[in-house]
Amino acid sequence: MAYCSIDEVISMLKPDMLDAIIDGSYREDDSERKKDITPIAGQAITDAQAEIDGYLAARYNVPFARVPAVIGKFAKDIAIYNLVSRMGIDESDREKTYLTRYNAAVAFLTKAAEGKVEVTITPEEDMPGSVTVQNNFETKSNARIFTRQSMRGW
Repeated sequence: MAYCSIDEVISMLKPDMLDAIIDGSYREDDSERKKDITPIAGQAITDAQAEIDGYLAARYNVPFARVPAVIGKFAKDIAIYNLVSRMGIDESDREKTYLTRYNAAVAFLTKAAEGKVEVTITPEEDMPGSVTVQNNFETKSNARIFTRQSMRGW
């Protein structure tokens, strides 16, 4: 399971940026643009997930069965950086935003790898009686009573 979808990544970029990423030529038809960018965005997402997993593999079971919101956000930021960097990043132009977001993602992942921050699933994502299926093995569980957050300071 990917940490973000192709549609999420594509929706975060303007059409002129997508054209520039593909090959620099203008496409009037949105369906043609989407058809051309889909394999490129798919590869950028795969690369982003590999990068995230590389940082977090020592502390977490990756890939995540259920994607924490923060990982989904940073997966999009890294994937977009991967797309935009295909053209080269001009730090004095609008592309600097993508570089800044990428650097923030790497900083977070570095802190998570060092144990300075935790990657957790929020209570909305961790519903009572949740069911997890991994490798054809199903587990059912109740909501956690004691968590790192609730036990902080004890």
